[in-house]
Amino acid sequence: MTSPAIPPGPRPQLFAALAVPNFRRYVAGQSVSLIGTWVETVAQALLVLRLTHSGTVLGLTTAARYLPVLAFSSYAGLLVDRFPRRRVLLVTQLGLGLVSLALGLLVLAGSVRLWQVVGLALAFGTFSAVDNPARQTFTAEVVGPGLVRNAVVLNSTLVNVARVAGPTVAAVLVSTAGIGWCFVANAVSFGFVIASLLFLNRAELHPVPPVPRAPGELRAGFRYAASVPAIIRPLLMMALVGTFTFEFEVSLPLLAQRTFGSADHYSWLIGALGVGAVLGGLYAARGGRTGVRRLSRASAVYAVAVGLVAVAPVLGAAVLACVAVGAASVTFLTTGNATVQLAAEPSYRGRVTALWSLALVGSTAVGAPVIGALGQHTSPRYALALGALACLAAVLIGRWPARVARPRDRDVPAQPVVQPTMRRANSPYSRAT
Repeated sequence: MTSPAIPPGPRPQLFAALAVPNFRRYVAGQSVSLIGTWVETVAQALLVLRLTHSGTVLGLTTAARYLPVLAFSSYAGLLVDRFPRRRVLLVTQLGLGLVSLALGLLVLAGSVRLWQVVGLALAFGTFSAVDNPARQTFTAEVVGPGLVRNAVVLNSTLVNVARVAGPTVAAVLVSTAGIGWCFVANAVSFGFVIASLLFLNRAELHPVPPVPRAPGELRAGFRYAASVPAIIRPLLMMALVGTFTFEFEVSLPLLAQRTFGSADHYSWLIGALGVGAVLGGLYAARGGRTGVRRLSRASAVYAVAVGLVAVAPVLGAAVLACVAVGAASVTFLTTGNATVQLAAEPSYRGRVTALWSLALVGSTAVGAPVIGALGQHTSPRYALALGALACLAAVLIGRWPARVARPRDRDVPAQPVVQPTMRRANSPYSRAT
């Protein structure tokens, strides 16, 4: 028998999670690293276009960066559940930094080839497959269960602040020092995360006991996720949207180059996306509600915003529409991420979050070549329109009638559940955050 959920309380303050000293240290390092990541994201797209002048190749190269996430995320989630997450992050951040440094040195030496870009993208994706679920679940260990949603929203907001600053830094570096220094800058930025992890007060963390080795753990994670409506529906919605909509690393460079005349306009489009995401993140941080219904509403707004970019007649209109896309995207992401994390038992959270990363990031390996080819051989506008249709299809998944309504499947305040003293045997719904 489970204990009832805690009655709804006041919504968390906008920056409530920042009251935790460890969280301030952690996000300080993350903020610098995220700017570096967006610098490299812009630089890699420009590098591939300069080497090949092909949207199809750009899509395939982007897919290579995320293919390991698609292939290994489930195993990575199990790894995150088995080992201390802080230790896992130290390894993955070091590995990511070395990969970026290697690519930067190749570009600076003038000897970079497309196969090297693809090979290092695969290496980057392999470390990312483990880093993504470790980083997301570690946030809960830093702030504790009561501030998970606020911390998730603030993290997402920082990602999008970086999305604003990163392209600007990339544009300056590309025009002055050269593309190679973008990758070197990202390599250096990982050092800030490593430093923040080393300087955390470990006595104030909220670690989850590692899951002991046992047969069938991977299958158990899949069965658990499939049995909880507040987990499986957001995962299916994210997989669809992630495959066809979150391909802005492919669709926006093509839109800038083929529709508006210059690939350099990409920095304006991705920067506007970040501005909107910051505004949307600040709005989302003020709320305390999650749930599949709220996620469905966010997906509907997302569809409209992406559709506006697809039909924008001039660059200025596209930039303004990208602001709306950014606001809708961060609302969709933070609502879905917080919903699945709060719905999952701590012992399953690594595997569930890995499935979320698989749906969000791993789906790029499938969608990027499709969007790249569609944008190259027809029009980037059609590629964006396909993304808008995917958002509408996700709304149908979220609103599809369920046979049994579960409390977690409705819009409820993001409050932790009291740890039950007894649990019904084999019941996946006895959850605590």
